[in-house]
Amino acid sequence: MAANETGSKAATLSDVARRAGVSIATASKALNNRDDVAVATRQRVLRAAEELAFTPNAMAKGLLAGRTGTVGLLTSDLEGRFMIPILMGAEDAFGAGQVSVFLCDARGDAIREQHHLRALLSRRVDGIIVVGRQTDPRPSLGQEIPVPVVYAYAPSDDPRDLSLTPDNYTGGRMAVEHLISCGRTRIAHITGDPSYAAAQDRIAGARAALAAGGLELVGEPMFAEWTEHWGRDAAALLLQRHPEVDAIFCGSDQIARGVLDTARDLGRSVPEDLAVIGYDNWEVLSTNSRPQLTSIDANLQQLGRQAAQRVFDAIDGVDIGDGTHHLPVRLVIRGSTIPRR
Repeated sequence: MAANETGSKAATLSDVARRAGVSIATASKALNNRDDVAVATRQRVLRAAEELAFTPNAMAKGLLAGRTGTVGLLTSDLEGRFMIPILMGAEDAFGAGQVSVFLCDARGDAIREQHHLRALLSRRVDGIIVVGRQTDPRPSLGQEIPVPVVYAYAPSDDPRDLSLTPDNYTGGRMAVEHLISCGRTRIAHITGDPSYAAAQDRIAGARAALAAGGLELVGEPMFAEWTEHWGRDAAALLLQRHPEVDAIFCGSDQIARGVLDTARDLGRSVPEDLAVIGYDNWEVLSTNSRPQLTSIDANLQQLGRQAAQRVFDAIDGVDIGDGTHHLPVRLVIRGSTIPRR
């Protein structure tokens, strides 16, 4: 017998779902008249709600009882380069004025992160999105957190957590496939810090694309910093050692901007003589380059929307799964690889 039938307490959404033989998420959708619920299922849920004296009206107003309409976004991205578009995407999914976001910057400090985590939980946030500075695995917040947690960009090191991160391997492969499709066969690679998982994943994808085309990199990958200064110096050294290079895949748009500077200084025409492709599609750099820079876009706003949606689903009782999920990236073609017609 349901709890409200004994008069001890009101029926809950879980009671309705159990009576109707459906999940909590399906019961919620049915009571909210969502289109993605079969007619027979909706009728079964409504009948169960009526039998338990749990009305759709009460559910619409009371389903969020105990919730605060707030979500925490815990980041370690000091510059906001990756966090800001992820936050924008999350806010798109949350809806203006419907969910408030508490933004906390841990500044890469584990103690500060724990302080912010305690503060968010004391505010009774409904869920937490953790955004990292890089795609290397980061320590999990643990399995005892009382609200749903989704990791974005930097995956958790615990496979029991749900993590969403860009597919850097495919990004590297796409970059080189594009250069090959442009007729380039003597391709080199200049990238950043070799300790970054992103750097290693991108070079692995690039090598796979080269191998599929029966090609190899010209020289060894050049690793150092994610800076324009490194791009300029590396390009000068590369083009001195290997003047035959006809394309350079750069591990970031900043590096690519430096490569463009050196190419221009050395009289190498881009893209006619030398094609250059970057990574991140940081538009303030890529669209203001001369020529504009072809780049791989990590789709960070979409990643933020996905993370927010997974938090919503978990709050609604949906099993959002676990493990690390690599989300699609895309190629944005501009003038640094394709000559103007």
